[in-house]
Formats: sequence, C-alpha cells, structure tokens
Amino acid sequence: MAQIAAQPYDYTLPTGDRLALIIIDMQRDFLEPGGFGEALGNDVTPLREIVPTVQTLQQAFRDRGWLIIQTVEGHHPDLSDCPPAKRDRGNSELKIGDVGPMGRILVLGEPGNGIIPELTPQANETVIAKPGKGAFYATALATTLQRHGITHLLFTGVTTEVCVQSTMREANDRGYECLLIEDGTASYFPEFKQATLDMVRAQGGIVGWTATAEQVLAGLAQLAAETTATTLHP
Repeated sequence: MAQIAAQPYDYTLPTGDRLALIIIDMQRDFLEPGGFGEALGNDVTPLREIVPTVQTLQQAFRDRGWLIIQTVEGHHPDLSDCPPAKRDRGNSELKIGDVGPMGRILVLGEPGNGIIPELTPQANETVIAKPGKGAFYATALATTLQRHGITHLLFTGVTTEVCVQSTMREANDRGYECLLIEDGTASYFPEFKQATLDMVRAQGGIVGWTATAEQVLAGLAQLAAETTATTLHP
C-alpha cells in the first residue's frame, strides 16, 4: 500500500476518497499586519512563510478531487458564542469584537476574518467556522467527515501549538489517523512549533505522525500510481 515516509514511522495512506486535507485558520486576522495576531504583539512573518507550501498541497488535493476543509476561528457579531474568559484574557489593546484595521476582531463576516486570498476556497470546498481552538467543538466538522467516509486527515495551518494541535488531538480521540505536515504549519514562536511536532510523534505517535510536504506529495503520487494500476489491471 502507498505510504508517506513519516515520523515516527511510515504513514499508510487509504484510498483517496477516505483522505482529507485540513487547513486550519489561515485567516487575515492571524497572518496579515494589522490583524489580531499582530495586535497581541506577534511577528506574523513566520506564518506567512508556509503559504506557498499550503497552496501546493491545496492544489494537489484539488487536482485529485479529494476533500479539502478549511477552518476559521470567529464569533457571531453579538459575541454570544465567545465566553467572557476568552475575550477578557490578555493585556492587548484590541480584544475580540473590538474594531481593528480589518474590521471587528475575530467576528465572522468581517474582512479580517476572511481566509487569505492565496488560499481562497473554491465554491465546492468546505469552510468550518469555529468558536474555539479545536475545530470539532460546536461545529459540523464531525458530521462532515462522517458523511464523506473520511478516515485519514492531513493537517496544515496555524498556529501549530494551539488550534492545529487542539484539532489534531480531538481528531485522534475520535479515531482518525492524523498526520501533521511539518512545513505546512507555523507558530509565532518557532520553539512552540518544534515542541508540538515532538509531542505529536512521541511514544510511537501517541497523537499522530509528522512529515514534510515533499514526503506527503511523494506518497500521494505513489497512491495515484497504485490506483491507476489497479484500474488498468483489476
């Protein structure tokens, strides 16, 4: 069977229709100057660096007609789904719901809450709005994956140690085979990203696997070749 050369050991791929690409929170509020990420005092440059890699993976899945799910973290305009503890935490001047350079911070429908132009989803691609860090909490992600018969998930996006890791752990608890693409995820703090990669693949892959985009694409090419061979010589 087709495999991705991964850590801590090779990741076996299912047939394509059971594999999905998850792109976490590649939204303007986190990646662009003037957004919430910068308002918290962060340098957004490390997050921008992964955009070409995520684009390549997104296109690879589009070319094969496989499921792509993007998420955005955001709240209703009345903030009814934003706990006060989340809004009030921190010492930044701008808080969730406040007006920033790109509209109200982390509010659904505002310019800053939109996915960056480079990764604009196509009309047939799914976007999940999530009020929390993990993408399974208070969303339709679980039912969407079940409806498509998905068993294996490849993760990209930001930030590695918060929303990406939270979602990956939630998926692991639900029985999904999860792989985090090392150069397709980023953090404002490189040491936090590295720690997350180490935690995910520790103890024989207690949460899942990690691999580079190049290794992932090689595995997908192998899967495509095997699928073609099976079709021609059943």
